[in-house]
Amino acid sequence: MGMSAGGGASGGPGDWGSPGVQTVLAEINVTPFVDVMLVLLVIFMVTAPLLTQGMEVNLPRVSATNLEQLDEQPVVLTVDAKGACYVLKQEFPCTELVDRLPAIYEHRTDQSLFIRGDVDTPYGDLMNVLAAGRKAGIISVGLVTEPPTSADKASR
Repeated sequence: MGMSAGGGASGGPGDWGSPGVQTVLAEINVTPFVDVMLVLLVIFMVTAPLLTQGMEVNLPRVSATNLEQLDEQPVVLTVDAKGACYVLKQEFPCTELVDRLPAIYEHRTDQSLFIRGDVDTPYGDLMNVLAAGRKAGIISVGLVTEPPTSADKASR
């Protein structure tokens, strides 16, 4: 049994044009790319719930249609049951709204305000917030609610 190692005049390592010589195939290895994408996916899945805006309040449940999405992120003002106001998780007394709202809307093109009021927030506190928005020159005000659940529909 004899075997040729490919030495000699033809078939050597430097002889690329000869038949029987294998060429190197240049292929992209996608395994590291897929690994990186999976790691990024896990990171985004973990951090996405942490990016919610505002404070936790118990919103009223009503059936209504969603508003169309705007180019700018809307200003969301949260009023909790104790009467404290929050804008971007920054707490301040609601009595300061008349001074703070014009500064917030100074460089914005969208003059709308969304109010998230807790179910247990007194009606008078929400009316004071609406009045402060009116004094600040806010054109459009929306009240944020949650859709009713099946338990809410059964209790009617």
